[in-house]
Amino acid sequence: MNVILAVKQYVSKMIEGCGGGMKVLLMDKETTSIVSMVYAQSEILQKEVYLFERIDSPGRETMKHLNCIAFLRPTKENVELLAQELRIPKYGLYFIYFSNVISKQDVKILAEADDQEVVREVQEFYGDYIAVNPHLFSLNIVGCCQNLTWIPAHLSRTVQGLTSVLLSLKKCPMIRYQNSSEMARKLAESVRQVINKEAALFEFRKTDVAPVLLILDRRDDAVTPLLNQWTYQAMVHELLGINNNRINLANVPGITKDLQEVVLSAEHDEFYANNMYMNFGEIGSNIKELMEEFQKKSKSQAKVESIADMKAFVENYPQFKKMSGAVAKHVTVVGELSRLVGAHHLLEISETEQEIACQGDHSQLLQKIRSLLSSDKVRPVDMLRLVMLYALRYESHSNNDLSGLVEALRRRGVADEFRAMVQAILDYGGRKSRGSDLFGNQDPVAITKRLLKGLKGVENVYTQHKPLLQGVLDQLIKGKLKEATYPYLGTSQLKDRPQDVIVFIIGGCTYEEALAVHQLNRSTPGVRIVLGGTHVHNSKTFLQEVSQAVRGTLSVPHSR
Repeated sequence: MNVILAVKQYVSKMIEGCGGGMKVLLMDKETTSIVSMVYAQSEILQKEVYLFERIDSPGRETMKHLNCIAFLRPTKENVELLAQELRIPKYGLYFIYFSNVISKQDVKILAEADDQEVVREVQEFYGDYIAVNPHLFSLNIVGCCQNLTWIPAHLSRTVQGLTSVLLSLKKCPMIRYQNSSEMARKLAESVRQVINKEAALFEFRKTDVAPVLLILDRRDDAVTPLLNQWTYQAMVHELLGINNNRINLANVPGITKDLQEVVLSAEHDEFYANNMYMNFGEIGSNIKELMEEFQKKSKSQAKVESIADMKAFVENYPQFKKMSGAVAKHVTVVGELSRLVGAHHLLEISETEQEIACQGDHSQLLQKIRSLLSSDKVRPVDMLRLVMLYALRYESHSNNDLSGLVEALRRRGVADEFRAMVQAILDYGGRKSRGSDLFGNQDPVAITKRLLKGLKGVENVYTQHKPLLQGVLDQLIKGKLKEATYPYLGTSQLKDRPQDVIVFIIGGCTYEEALAVHQLNRSTPGVRIVLGGTHVHNSKTFLQEVSQAVRGTLSVPHSR
């Protein structure tokens, strides 16, 4: 089960399906992102695709010598635009591929528009989602609900995205959902309706053990998206933001023009593929090794000890940049991460966050938080996150001093609308809205584990937190996931332990959870898990999600 491969195969089939000769690839805004995540432009150029156009861009040139591959989402707007295109065709022949199921009515509209008989084929290729990693997909929706219920357009898009994942992976699953979430039940039922309606599409070869689709709600674990991250991919997303594999470095001090926007794609960047799950310390030493290797080849004597040395080395040796553009790019990214960690005291903040999330002592933590709130070096967004984590963790603690911390935020000049986010996070993911034992307070096994962890000490204080999802999937794989909490939709149930699992989080997932899935896939032979969410969040987009869900607005404090 590999979502990148699934989408890549669809794109290859489209390009090969229209034969030789020069071609144009005609897409919409969303399919452009879908394709760019799995194919570099240079790779597509090698397949004789010389032009990339958007169907909604006005004034495109007529080029009858090119055949057109149209890859579009089956929306009303796209069908209208395509019908207009076919009435006055700009290209020779048209090979049309929709990223999801298209209605007979819409096909009829296109057939009636095709007076000049330029359409050679119309097909459905189910690449209707963003493939991020082989085991991770997203729908790029921030703010899928309002007043804690589905926004209808986002529910509809999520159903389309999720059913296209199932079709592209050739899975007709049993569905389980989080019982405490009305949104999860609604999505589960909507997916089941599509499977029943399009039964012929879902007739795949039966496997010994049926696949499972598990639908969860972000509200059950609002802690994970609030934490600072220390593995490479997650850290880049948290501190710089990854948008469809692109990172904007324009605000980095002294950045050269060619590095203002960089692409991080494990498909096309060997260093990134090997290091995306490594922690920050390991990445620095891995880059250093690569540079030392280059030094041997170029017989350079320059001292390369720190990240600052590495940056200086890259600037002074243009041939290194040419030979290893990828490493030069990573030196810049790691250098900026390092600068931000130092400038904003993120090690100290992160240690406190981890202690809150993993059962630190209340009175000691309260002192630590107060001390951080009084520091000039701590950004408002980090102060807010600490107070939100405290609010979630100590919601029912007898000596809870949340009002004192919110007052401290006010004194530090944090605006009213952002202080209101503390109450918003409780409305969104507080005790009343959770169906799980997020902090392991009720489960004797979890309490024992916690005590043992305390005795042994922790290998890495910055990565001791484990997302709730890890425990849920662990239970599911062992066949121990409670049916009362995660019921099956319908009467059939899985007798055996599951092998193929697609887990989807309404309200978005995180790279920390993707790492947990990656580790489970590696450590559990015979089990294959794919994770998806309405979005892949960092703390900034998560705060937008919460704000939209609770208050119906989209606003967050500036992080810089």
